[in-house]
Amino acid sequence: MTFLRETPGGTDEMGLPTPGTIVETPVEGCAIWPRTSSEQEQARSQVIVGLTVFIPPGVDVPAADRARVRGVVYEVDGEPGFYRSPLTGHASGTEVALKRVTG
Repeated sequence: MTFLRETPGGTDEMGLPTPGTIVETPVEGCAIWPRTSSEQEQARSQVIVGLTVFIPPGVDVPAADRARVRGVVYEVDGEPGFYRSPLTGHASGTEVALKRVTG
């Protein structure tokens, strides 16, 4: 899987924002499993699909990042959860929730 982080752009000569660049960070050794999906039927039909990813310790994943898993791009859903033993201090990894909204 690959995490995608957009670096801030600047402004053009008229003061309008310019797009940033996207930095791709591949991460090996991840465990990936599906979360439940949901549908929303208000103004339009939407389907929200989610994944849970367990990544190795030491990988920085802010909530603003996106991730590409098996060719599909997802948004990071909330803050990642860090697993660290309170007894030994051993870091075993980070759990990241991902979501994709269609419709």
